[in-house]
Amino acid sequence: MNRNIITIATGKKLYMDLAVNLARSFFLWHRSADISFYIVTDNPQLFPDDITKLVKIITIKPGELGEGFSPKLYLDKLAPDGQTLFIDSDCLIFGDLSFIFKQFKGHSVSVVGNYIEDGEWFGDVAAICRRFNIPHLPKFNGGIYYLENGPEAVKVYNKARELEKQYDQIGFRRLRNRPNDEVLMALAMQLYNQKPVDDDGTIMAEFVNFQSGIKSDLLSGTVELYNTPSHPNYQPSWHLQVAKPQIVHFLGHHNKLIPYIKEARQLKYIFEDKFSERKSRALTFTVITLPFKMLLYSKRIFRPLYHSIMGVRKIKKSERIID
Repeated sequence: MNRNIITIATGKKLYMDLAVNLARSFFLWHRSADISFYIVTDNPQLFPDDITKLVKIITIKPGELGEGFSPKLYLDKLAPDGQTLFIDSDCLIFGDLSFIFKQFKGHSVSVVGNYIEDGEWFGDVAAICRRFNIPHLPKFNGGIYYLENGPEAVKVYNKARELEKQYDQIGFRRLRNRPNDEVLMALAMQLYNQKPVDDDGTIMAEFVNFQSGIKSDLLSGTVELYNTPSHPNYQPSWHLQVAKPQIVHFLGHHNKLIPYIKEARQLKYIFEDKFSERKSRALTFTVITLPFKMLLYSKRIFRPLYHSIMGVRKIKKSERIID
């Protein structure tokens, strides 16, 4: 079957920039692979030449697929034939994705995750399960979705779009003032008996479960995320202490920090500026890594003095929050 990667970048330029970084990280490892890369966007003019020469653009009208997280509920209408892996634009790829397609093959719709039957996950899980007479919900991070487009996938996505209209009545809690695609897809998948692939830390990892640090060197294809028992942010409910994934989801503020901004700048130097890897590394250290570390050090030293004189600054509103 055809193998495809698809991402969505609509609305603010922020998402176009993230999609560019994702695409460059993909082509770093798949220059000759038979995997097509698609970007769904309402702003095709914002992409640089190196990207438009490599990817396939699907142009939509602003708001055509809804706002917030809603566009991810339309993957059945966007995905080409064959195996399609959706990857959120705020991810980076650290190696060959072929093994991921092998693991998902045969699933009509799937994710990387496990099951949850009670507790809180954007709503009272046990109450929602009772309401729909199901034993549990797949629990996962919506940074990736897998589908083999066909009748079964269409059923799942039709159900997810139907459930979105009843989001608040079902008892789901909103994310950034919008319906969360994860719980809608989880419920739709369970209703049609679509199963997740076990999360063993090799496919995707993110910073909700791994809050103890990260080591990242994208140009060499190495990355590790940590959930260390001795760390103050240890997550005892998470089953892994170390992940070595091929995809890292730099959600939230993490795409404004090192290592993401370091990796993104190196990719720009290599793909847009045509610099060598050695030169890209050296320049990035000089203009990104060193100044960023010096800024962090200065903040640690002078923040108490600043707060004592000026008080605490208001938290800036995230660009991701929709008014």
